[in-house]
Amino acid sequence: MNDSPLSRLDALRFLERIQTRDLDRTRRWIADEERRETERQRRLTARPPDPDWLIERGLTGQTAVYVHQGPCHMAGKRSHGVQQDEALRALVEGVDACPHCRPDTALGFFG
Repeated sequence: MNDSPLSRLDALRFLERIQTRDLDRTRRWIADEERRETERQRRLTARPPDPDWLIERGLTGQTAVYVHQGPCHMAGKRSHGVQQDEALRALVEGVDACPHCRPDTALGFFG
Protein backbone atom coordinates (compact mmCIF):
# COMPACT_ATOMS: atom_id res chain seq x y z
CA MET A 1 0.00 0.00 0.00
CA ASN A 2 1.18 3.47 -0.76
CA ASP A 3 0.92 5.56 2.40
CA SER A 4 2.27 8.75 0.80
CA PRO A 5 -0.37 11.30 0.14
CA LEU A 6 -0.90 12.38 -3.46
CA SER A 7 1.16 15.45 -4.07
CA ARG A 8 -0.49 18.58 -5.42
CA LEU A 9 1.63 18.28 -8.56
CA ASP A 10 0.48 14.66 -9.09
CA ALA A 11 -3.13 15.74 -8.65
CA LEU A 12 -2.72 18.54 -11.18
CA ARG A 13 -1.12 16.17 -13.69
CA PHE A 14 -3.98 13.74 -13.20
CA LEU A 15 -6.47 16.56 -13.76
CA GLU A 16 -4.59 17.58 -16.90
CA ARG A 17 -4.85 14.03 -18.31
CA ILE A 18 -8.58 13.95 -17.64
CA GLN A 19 -9.13 17.37 -19.21
CA THR A 20 -6.99 16.46 -22.23
CA ARG A 21 -9.04 13.32 -22.73
CA ASP A 22 -12.27 15.33 -22.44
CA LEU A 23 -10.97 17.98 -24.85
CA ASP A 24 -9.96 15.29 -27.37
CA ARG A 25 -13.42 13.74 -27.13
CA THR A 26 -15.09 17.14 -27.60
CA ARG A 27 -12.92 17.83 -30.65
CA ARG A 28 -13.96 14.46 -32.12
CA TRP A 29 -17.60 15.36 -31.55
CA ILE A 30 -17.05 18.71 -33.27
CA ALA A 31 -15.31 17.02 -36.23
CA ASP A 32 -18.16 14.49 -36.51
CA GLU A 33 -20.76 17.25 -36.44
CA GLU A 34 -18.83 19.24 -39.07
CA ARG A 35 -18.79 16.15 -41.32
CA ARG A 36 -22.54 15.66 -40.85
CA GLU A 37 -23.22 19.32 -41.63
CA THR A 38 -21.01 19.20 -44.74
CA GLU A 39 -22.86 16.11 -45.95
CA ARG A 40 -26.25 17.75 -45.26
CA GLN A 41 -25.22 20.82 -47.25
CA ARG A 42 -23.96 18.63 -50.09
CA ARG A 43 -27.29 16.79 -50.23
CA LEU A 44 -29.20 20.07 -50.28
CA THR A 45 -27.19 21.50 -53.14
CA ALA A 46 -27.30 18.22 -55.10
CA ARG A 47 -31.08 17.98 -54.87
CA PRO A 48 -32.88 19.01 -58.05
CA PRO A 49 -34.97 22.17 -57.77
CA ASP A 50 -38.64 21.87 -56.94
CA PRO A 51 -40.89 21.82 -60.02
CA ASP A 52 -42.80 24.98 -60.88
CA TRP A 53 -46.08 23.10 -61.34
CA LEU A 54 -47.64 19.99 -59.81
CA ILE A 55 -50.55 17.77 -60.68
CA GLU A 56 -52.12 15.94 -57.77
CA ARG A 57 -53.78 12.62 -58.49
CA GLY A 58 -56.73 11.09 -56.66
CA LEU A 59 -56.62 8.01 -54.44
CA THR A 60 -56.55 5.59 -57.35
CA GLY A 61 -53.79 7.54 -59.07
CA GLN A 62 -55.78 7.64 -62.30
CA THR A 63 -57.58 10.98 -62.14
CA ALA A 64 -55.96 14.38 -61.73
CA VAL A 65 -57.76 16.31 -58.97
CA TYR A 66 -55.71 19.51 -58.56
CA VAL A 67 -53.13 21.63 -60.29
CA HIS A 68 -50.72 23.36 -57.88
CA GLN A 69 -47.85 25.77 -58.09
CA GLY A 70 -44.63 23.95 -57.17
CA PRO A 71 -44.08 25.31 -53.68
CA CYS A 72 -47.72 24.86 -52.58
CA HIS A 73 -47.94 23.50 -49.04
CA MET A 74 -51.30 21.92 -49.81
CA ALA A 75 -50.00 19.61 -52.52
CA GLY A 76 -50.46 16.02 -51.42
CA LYS A 77 -48.12 13.05 -51.60
CA ARG A 78 -49.69 11.92 -54.85
CA SER A 79 -48.42 15.06 -56.64
CA HIS A 80 -45.80 15.03 -59.36
CA GLY A 81 -43.99 17.80 -61.16
CA VAL A 82 -45.05 18.84 -64.66
CA GLN A 83 -44.06 21.45 -67.21
CA GLN A 84 -46.08 24.65 -67.57
CA ASP A 85 -47.85 23.49 -70.75
CA GLU A 86 -49.05 20.30 -69.05
CA ALA A 87 -50.36 22.26 -66.05
CA LEU A 88 -52.20 24.64 -68.37
CA ARG A 89 -53.60 21.73 -70.41
CA ALA A 90 -54.90 20.10 -67.21
CA LEU A 91 -56.72 23.31 -66.28
CA VAL A 92 -58.22 23.56 -69.78
CA GLU A 93 -59.38 19.94 -69.47
CA GLY A 94 -61.25 20.75 -66.25
CA VAL A 95 -58.82 19.78 -63.48
CA ASP A 96 -59.46 22.07 -60.51
CA ALA A 97 -56.92 24.73 -59.58
CA CYS A 98 -55.76 24.61 -55.99
CA PRO A 99 -57.70 27.28 -54.11
CA HIS A 100 -54.65 28.06 -51.96
CA CYS A 101 -51.84 28.63 -54.47
CA ARG A 102 -54.07 29.65 -57.44
CA PRO A 103 -52.04 28.21 -60.34
CA ASP A 104 -54.76 29.33 -62.77
CA THR A 105 -54.07 32.96 -61.91
CA ALA A 106 -50.30 32.46 -62.14
CA LEU A 107 -50.74 30.81 -65.55
CA GLY A 108 -53.12 33.50 -66.80
CA PHE A 109 -55.93 30.96 -67.17
CA PHE A 110 -59.40 32.34 -66.47
CA GLY A 111 -61.49 29.53 -67.92
